[in-house]
Amino acid sequence: MFEWFRAIHIISIIALMAGLLIYPRLLVYRLEAQGDERFEAAMDKAANSTRRIILNPMLILAWLMGLAMIGNNWQFYITQIWFWGKIVLVLGLSGFHGYVIGLGKKIARGERPIEPRKLRMMNEIPMIIAIFAVILVVVQPF
Repeated sequence: MFEWFRAIHIISIIALMAGLLIYPRLLVYRLEAQGDERFEAAMDKAANSTRRIILNPMLILAWLMGLAMIGNNWQFYITQIWFWGKIVLVLGLSGFHGYVIGLGKKIARGERPIEPRKLRMMNEIPMIIAIFAVILVVVQPF
């Protein structure tokens, strides 16, 4: 079963990363469209769909499959330094997910909790986390 857990985990992470890379961009477009009701509505719809169909389900699935892999091989993982580093990165990525989802809900209500420029810069965070997580798992430098 471990290989199935791993395959589903990787698939869910790919989808989650795609969502985390596009969602902030949709929020930027929404913020920049202020005053154009049709475009605002279209961006709200796209952001909501991305959240409901990709982000939330894939985060849950990634966590479930990750926990299944850990549970399947706990004695091995608890002794690996790289594993604990990856856990910290996963928690950071999950926190970023929660943060941008919160921003999206505020923006959909018409608030401007963040400037588009800052959100564009933050859009790089998921990829940076992913790079370090992949290196920890594949290269296992520690």
